[in-house]
Amino acid sequence: MKFDHVHIAKRIQSPLGPVVIAASKAGLCGLWFDGQKHQPRLMLEAFNLNSELLDEVEAQLAAWFAGKLKCFEIELDLSLGTDFQQSVWQGLRGIPYGKTVSYGELSAKVDRPKASRAVGAAVGRNPISLIVPCHRVVGAHGALTGYAGGLERKLALLRLEATL
Repeated sequence: MKFDHVHIAKRIQSPLGPVVIAASKAGLCGLWFDGQKHQPRLMLEAFNLNSELLDEVEAQLAAWFAGKLKCFEIELDLSLGTDFQQSVWQGLRGIPYGKTVSYGELSAKVDRPKASRAVGAAVGRNPISLIVPCHRVVGAHGALTGYAGGLERKLALLRLEATL
């Protein structure tokens, strides 16, 4: 995935470590924990630029981590994914706060019931962690499996939402 269309990016702090947020002209296009798997290399001059969108993302993240916000209201740009990835990421957006689904359930939800592995790969490539809630996808029987930001963060996020 190329992130050539990133116009602004900012590194912020979160209770689970530093986070990089990035936006294009169309909306938020990235949110990664530092060192997260599949995190792109962004040009350094793009960092720490202020914008209303990034300031709003930072404020909503702070409210979310404080337990005061359950649903983000931010314009997203998911255009870098394939059509299949975008359909999976849209499916992720439909998982309510405090709930989890299995990869199989998500596969059925996005009309790909026999494509659990491909769905899992698309979940792993989600460029907007937390806001597109890939942490809410678990293995069969609720097993804690894969998270590009690390399983310890996934567990912390699920505990924050009181699903464990």
